[in-house]
Amino acid sequence: MKNRTIYFLGIGGIGMSAIAQYFMQNGDDVLGYDLTPSPVTEMLQKKGAKIHFEGDIQQIPETVDFVVYTPAVPKDFVEYQYFVKKRLPMYKRSQVLGHITDELKTLAVAGTHGKTTTTSMISHLLWPEEPMAAFIGGIAKNLNDNYVCAPNPRTAVVEADEFDRSFLTLHPEVAVITSMDADHLDIYHDVEDLRGAFQQFAAQTKRAVIVEEAVAQYVTHSGKRVYGTVPDADYCAYDIEYQQEYTTFSLHTPYGDLLDWQLPAPGRYNVLNATAAIAAVVEAFGIQQVDEQLLRHKISSFAGVKRRFDYVVRRPDFVYIDDYAHHPNEMRSFITAVRSIYPNKLICGIFQPHLYTRTRDFADEFAEVLDLLDVPILLPVYPAREKPIDGITSEFLLGKMHNPKKLLLQKDEVLPYVCSHRPDVLLTIGAGDIDRLVSQLAVSI
Repeated sequence: MKNRTIYFLGIGGIGMSAIAQYFMQNGDDVLGYDLTPSPVTEMLQKKGAKIHFEGDIQQIPETVDFVVYTPAVPKDFVEYQYFVKKRLPMYKRSQVLGHITDELKTLAVAGTHGKTTTTSMISHLLWPEEPMAAFIGGIAKNLNDNYVCAPNPRTAVVEADEFDRSFLTLHPEVAVITSMDADHLDIYHDVEDLRGAFQQFAAQTKRAVIVEEAVAQYVTHSGKRVYGTVPDADYCAYDIEYQQEYTTFSLHTPYGDLLDWQLPAPGRYNVLNATAAIAAVVEAFGIQQVDEQLLRHKISSFAGVKRRFDYVVRRPDFVYIDDYAHHPNEMRSFITAVRSIYPNKLICGIFQPHLYTRTRDFADEFAEVLDLLDVPILLPVYPAREKPIDGITSEFLLGKMHNPKKLLLQKDEVLPYVCSHRPDVLLTIGAGDIDRLVSQLAVSI
C-alpha cells in the first residue's frame, strides 16, 4: 500500500530519520515534529518531509495512517497525547524497523559501543553490489547518509539499539555483538539485566552470532563465532601495526588466514570493528561467495563515520578531532588512540556529559578518563530526555577530577578559550549538541 501519510514524533533522531527516508522512498507522505532544526532535519526536508519544531496539533494533518515515535518523546507531550486520544495506530521506531527487516536477510549490529562504525563498515562492504537496505545510527561518510536502499532489497544491515530494549524486535540472520558495558541503567536494573537482554537478542538470531572476545562468555548460541585478538578466536586479528594515517593487520578465520589488510582508521577498536564486519559478511554469505579482493578494496577505502574519530582539521600545527563518545569506556578508547598517534602533543579535550543518570552512574569512571587529557574541559550536562537530578551536575563531576588544569566552561566560552590557548590537538567529545560547535571551531583556529 503506497501513498500513506505517516507522522514521526522525533523525526530528527538518527534512527528515526533513516526510517522516514525508507517510507519516502516507497512513495509515502512523511511529516513530523522534532525539538530543534538540525542537519538531519534539513536533509529530510530537502527530500520532501514536512517538519515543524514546536508542539502544535494544528500542524498535524487530518488524516494520518499511523504514527512512528521515539521513546525519547515524553508521554505528556501535547502531540503524543493528541494521537493517543484519537486512537491512531502508534508504533515505536524499533517495532517499525523490526517489521521492515522481517522479510529480508538481516545483518544486525548490537553493542554499547562500536555498533555504528561496524554497521557502516558492513554497509560499505556490501553496497552497491548487494541489493540491500541499510539503517545506520550515524552518517557513514562513504554513503554520505545514514540510510541507503536498493529498489528491491533482499538484505538489510541494521544498527540494533539496546536502549529501551529496542533490539529485541529484530530477528536477524547474522548478529554482531561488539560490547556490553553497563549503560542505560535507567532502563536496565543492572549489568546482569543488560547482559540478559543481549543474550535474548542472540537467541533470536537465526544463523550466526559474532561476539567480541571480552563479552563472549555472556552469550550462548549454536552459531557463536568469537572475534578479537586472542589466538583462539574464530576471527583473530594479528600482526597489527599502527601508522598515523592507517592500520595494517592480518586475519585468521575458520576458513584460512587472510593476510595484509589496510584500514584507514586508528586504534585497536577499529581493527576489531573491521574484523567483526568481515566476519559478518563471511558468515552471512559464505566464504565461497565472498570476493576477497573486493572486501580488501572496501576496507582500504572505508572513510569512517561522522563524529566517530572524525578529523575536522589536520594541519602540521593543529589537529582537531570530533567524536561521539559518551560512555567512559568509549572515551578511554578514543583518548588512548589519539595519544598513541600524537604522543608528544598537548591534547585538550572538551566533553559534554550526556544524561544526568549516566553522569551519576559513572561519575568516578568519567573523572578517571578525563584526567588522561592534558587539559580537560567540561560543558554543562546535556539532559536529552531527562529531568535534572539534584546534585548531579558538571560541577559535581569536576570535583571528582584530579587534573590541575581541569575547567568548566559554558558553550559560549569555548570558542574564545580555544582561540586564545590554541592546543596542539583539540578534541570535542559527547553525544549531545556539542556538535553544533564543530563548524565554528573549525573555521576559527
